[in-house]
Amino acid sequence: MPVRLKKLIGTVLLILLVIVYALVATAVAVAQLAESGPLTHFVFFLVTGLLWILPAMAIIKWMVLPPKAER
Repeated sequence: MPVRLKKLIGTVLLILLVIVYALVATAVAVAQLAESGPLTHFVFFLVTGLLWILPAMAIIKWMVLPPKAER
């Protein structure tokens, strides 16, 4: 697959990941944390704010891999 196409696909995937992840994290927070204290909110948003990095790293790693012919 050409590098430019991989980067385009990866960019679209990253944008979709961030949008979907933010919506899901917010929906979970609204549904589950309504009666929780500020410390629980802080910990939840700290963890969910960092957790999206794992799939993003995998997408970025895939984007920068050279084509199979060059490996």
